[in-house]
Formats: sequence, structure tokens, C-alpha cells
Amino acid sequence: MITKLLKTKQFIPNQYVKTFMEIDFEQLYKEGKRLILTDLDNTLISYEEFTPTKEILDKFDYLEGLGFEIVILSNNHGQRIRTFIKDIKIKGYANARKPLLIGFNKAIKNASKEYPKDEIVFIGDQLMTDIFCANRARVYSILVNPLKQKTEKFYTKFNRKLENAKLNDIKSKYLQKYNELNLEKRH
Repeated sequence: MITKLLKTKQFIPNQYVKTFMEIDFEQLYKEGKRLILTDLDNTLISYEEFTPTKEILDKFDYLEGLGFEIVILSNNHGQRIRTFIKDIKIKGYANARKPLLIGFNKAIKNASKEYPKDEIVFIGDQLMTDIFCANRARVYSILVNPLKQKTEKFYTKFNRKLENAKLNDIKSKYLQKYNELNLEKRH
């Protein structure tokens, strides 16, 4: 199977939090993080939504007030990202090809300033794309639960099957880390 070829450790997030809204961003800021790269679909909004919710807009304002720069990094198409960021002042990149580093490198290159990797945090709902990409780039990774799996595309559903296999690998090879991160709640 494909997941057996990839090292299990590359899929272990630095942190696991139920939702984007529950992340302790003040702590991340204290730890020196300044750039937030975040996935869009099922991380910030469900596939059924197209624009930021009031809750997301308020959170973005709060994060910018803390001193963070926020960038959306999505594998989805350009129109979806343009629709989401149309009325807000953050950048968004589509067709990122995560877990490849093409979109990641483009996003950090076009940020408002140059950020060292220890100042970057990458947030997403998928181990196989978001977390693997973040870990390959050697930036801090945060895994969140998907907002609404019922509306996911077939390729994401396929990734979820691979993800479950990888979670089982993490549990069997890195039980202490699995328990520390509370990943059993992810299964």
C-alpha cells in the first residue's frame, strides 16, 4: 500500500486540536509564530460554504490584531479561493498541490515579509496533504478535525482511508506521541 512507502513520522502533527477556532493562537504567538498558513476546505469552512462566516472574520481580525499574517493554501480551484478572500484582506493560493511544496513555497515567497521556518504554522484537516506538506517543509503543523465530511469529494474520501491507515501506524509505532496528541479522538 502507498502509505507503507512513506515514513510514518512524516504524518505526525506537532499539535492536534478539534477545530481552528480552538487553537491557542496566543500561545503560538508567545512561541514566536508569525505566519499562519491554513487550508480552506473543511478546515475553515465546509465544502457547502463559499464565503467566510462571521466567526471566521472575527477570528481573522483577532489574529491580525495579535500580529499574525494569514495565508490560505488550498488544493481547490482558483474561483473557490477568490470567492472566499474577495472581501477580506488576506492572500490565498489555489491549486497548491499539497503535499508537494510548490504552493507552500509560493505562499511563503509572496508573504508580506520573509519568515524563517520556525515562525510558520500550517493548519489543516488532512494528514495526507496538509500535515505531510507541513512536515516536509519543516514547519509547525496543527491537525484539526474536518468540519463536515459528508460533503467531501471522492479524492478526499480516498485520502481519509489512507489517513486512517496512517493513524493506525502512528498508534502502533509511536503510541506515546499518539496518546500525547490525543489522536484517538481523530479515529
